[in-house]
Amino acid sequence: MPEWCLRFGIVQLAKKTANRSGQAEPSKGAAISSVRYGEQLIALGIDSGLHRVGITSAKVLQRARMALTERKSLGLHNEMQFTYRNPARSTDPTSTMASARSIIVGARSYATEMPPSPNEVSARVARYMWVDYYELLKQGLQKIAVQLKDDGWRAIVLADDNSIVDREVAYQAGLGWYGKNANLLIEGAGSYFVLGSVITDAPLGPIATLVEDGCGSCRRCLDNCPTQAIIAPGVVDARKCLAWLLQKPGIFDHAYRVALGDRLYGCDDCQEVCPPTVRRAIVDNSGVKPRAWVDVMSILTSDDQTLLANFKSWYISDRDPKWLRRNALIILGNIGDSTDGATQNILKRYLVDSDSVLRAHAVWAAARLGLNEFLPPSDSDPIVQAELDSLPSVR
Repeated sequence: MPEWCLRFGIVQLAKKTANRSGQAEPSKGAAISSVRYGEQLIALGIDSGLHRVGITSAKVLQRARMALTERKSLGLHNEMQFTYRNPARSTDPTSTMASARSIIVGARSYATEMPPSPNEVSARVARYMWVDYYELLKQGLQKIAVQLKDDGWRAIVLADDNSIVDREVAYQAGLGWYGKNANLLIEGAGSYFVLGSVITDAPLGPIATLVEDGCGSCRRCLDNCPTQAIIAPGVVDARKCLAWLLQKPGIFDHAYRVALGDRLYGCDDCQEVCPPTVRRAIVDNSGVKPRAWVDVMSILTSDDQTLLANFKSWYISDRDPKWLRRNALIILGNIGDSTDGATQNILKRYLVDSDSVLRAHAVWAAARLGLNEFLPPSDSDPIVQAELDSLPSVR
């Protein structure tokens, strides 16, 4: 017998009985067994490195479907795809597994102390990407899936996947409540968590109850968002959200370039001021050295292959590293040293780049640093010319 079975003692689900219509229905013993089996799977998840585990049914996520559809109709998604692409699919677990009956939801903390910034011109990375936390999450979820399969059930792991709304199934599984910043706040531990699920045809009885709102009158996340992207409790306008704007292809909105500061990927501001998250976070102890900072100049001097290899776990639109370079140019304009020779040389290089998007952002960065003498009088591309016609104020 496997070690796990010896430790927890596998409970086989009882056979179904038939009702008067001839349809099978669970017996009382089956219901008890399903709950005990679910409890053992939860224990296995915790034993496998997950910090929180819960169970919910595989019913359609009607609440999330309504929210996605409404916000998409209002344009709040700002062309974001992910679970917005097809709300009917991302809110229906049976789209992933037609026979799905239960969902086991796991959460793994990524709370880590911010290491000091290096001396070079450095850009910040959101905490959830300092380490490949999703890989650590998947390892724990896979242990649960393997056990289910060993017991004769189907199981599919979903993590960092557009097939399901992770926060909603985590809420339904009783792991936490929706904060005013729209993140799921794990009860007693805050929001520094990555979430994932195991969808299965095993009839597991939901064990937990829904967690009540714990935000109360606090509105620190709303008041401290650098672009006021949280337009109502639990509602984020992606047109203003730096985390999305950094990933969105195209010209970076002028209105939010200065607010971007030194952020390269993601934004943690609404979590860094959240009392439950700051005070109760479960500190990550994976032992993996976090990468919280990235050298801006290395992004602007590295080739495509190197950038894609260095940031392979990041979402980069169309896997085109020019969006990283675009972000780096804005950061250079915000924190660079106008008297530094390397900074001047890199801007001169990008002001004549073959890509008009990169030339346009180089124009903005140079003007922001007061290096207007490097700017061309005009450009044949309307995108670049528009930047030349509306130069920013000097930093």
